[in-house]
Amino acid sequence: MNNVIIAPSLLSADFARVGDALLLVESSGASWIHLDVMDGRFVPNLTFGPKMVADLKKRSGLFFDAHLMTVEPETLVDSFIQAGADSVTFHLEACIHAHRLAERIRSTGRKAGISIVPSTPVALAFEMLPYVDIVLVMTVNPGFGGQKMIPGCLDKLNALRIERQRRGLDFLLEVDGGINADTAPAAIAAGADVLVMGSSFFESADPAGLVAGILKRG
Repeated sequence: MNNVIIAPSLLSADFARVGDALLLVESSGASWIHLDVMDGRFVPNLTFGPKMVADLKKRSGLFFDAHLMTVEPETLVDSFIQAGADSVTFHLEACIHAHRLAERIRSTGRKAGISIVPSTPVALAFEMLPYVDIVLVMTVNPGFGGQKMIPGCLDKLNALRIERQRRGLDFLLEVDGGINADTAPAAIAAGADVLVMGSSFFESADPAGLVAGILKRG
């Protein structure tokens, strides 16, 4: 788990130039694209649906990392898997039968992920750790890009890293919220394997340099 993965978030791209944003991610050296799916109910914002994912997937070999910030994620996972998502992450706060949903995602050959918001105690995720491939820790309150990281949330990454090692598990630790060149080292030190970067990536004058710098330090 020494190789850090950069996952630029499409949420921060110019939606009038989504195709160009995809090319920018590919040329930067990042290997994942993070897809923030918001329903206006679980979070106070709306983004896009599976058609966007399907259209982009036809044009890219990137790993498509779908993050469902929605109520009733069990009603949406199939459509995003069919659209080409390589992983589907849902929120524990939004799903009663999390084990069942994770198994359903995994049965399709895709990676299953769970996520928690800043107000959720990290221990609530421990029961699911053997059954998922990704655990995504939100370090901002989800819904909008450009927010500053809540530093205390990094303690959750460290707790998950320790628990992963103690139990001999191999899920990826992902972090989303306020990740930039300044905060990335602390996130990596806490145990993050996957860094979601939004505005800091798409507003950078040199995205490739940003990615290279973080990967070198990671």
